[in-house]
Amino acid sequence: MTRYKLKISYDGTRFHGFQRQTDLRTVQGVIEQSLEKMTKGQHVDIFGSGRTDAGVHALGQIIHFDYPGEIPAENMLRAMNSLMPLDILILESEIVDEEFHARFGVKKKTYQYRVDCGHYTDPFKRFYTGHYPYPFELEKIETAIKDLIGTHDFTSFAASGGVIEDKVRTIYEATVRFDEKSSELVFEFTGNGFLYNMVRILVATLLEIGNGRRDVHDLLRLYEVKDREQARGCAPASGLYLKEVFY
Repeated sequence: MTRYKLKISYDGTRFHGFQRQTDLRTVQGVIEQSLEKMTKGQHVDIFGSGRTDAGVHALGQIIHFDYPGEIPAENMLRAMNSLMPLDILILESEIVDEEFHARFGVKKKTYQYRVDCGHYTDPFKRFYTGHYPYPFELEKIETAIKDLIGTHDFTSFAASGGVIEDKVRTIYEATVRFDEKSSELVFEFTGNGFLYNMVRILVATLLEIGNGRRDVHDLLRLYEVKDREQARGCAPASGLYLKEVFY
């Protein structure tokens, strides 16, 4: 068996998330079906750096799998891309030792979230951005986002349905910028781990701060109260991208 590490990107619009599900189209399911064609019917399990939900995209998801036999990494990349649907692209392929694990070896991840700030919903952006047509002050968001840096209890920013009890995470970097050309707010968050819907809830909260509906340092209060109901909103899945995974 040969272990392969692949970097992949995908448009999550038509997927029911990353994880394999019976009778639903998922990223894991599609890739495993393609590998079965290459192995002439032998099932190959793939392991991802983490799950993405329905509608969430990836610019740099990492997977690994053990393949029966050895194919040069570049040939594996070409073979798999020849079998991929148009909404998945294999970006990189390499052979790694058996100690590598796509999920358990992760040190940190970067997520990006894009918000279209146009007055009306753009039909060509609706699957690839969130939408916020309300006024905001970028300076308030820039000030608030600094309160994310460090180690905090993110209970208020974890959606119900998550199975992880420990809600403490460390955020190493958090930024926001406004892209004048596209009229989009672009958020990026790098941390050692993220809870279920955490990025989407953080974005919704930061937008409320920018709109003046919350105090500029309300994140600090929300860490203390540990109450999901007080964070309220959750930005749509369409604007979220898994950008990069670090090992």
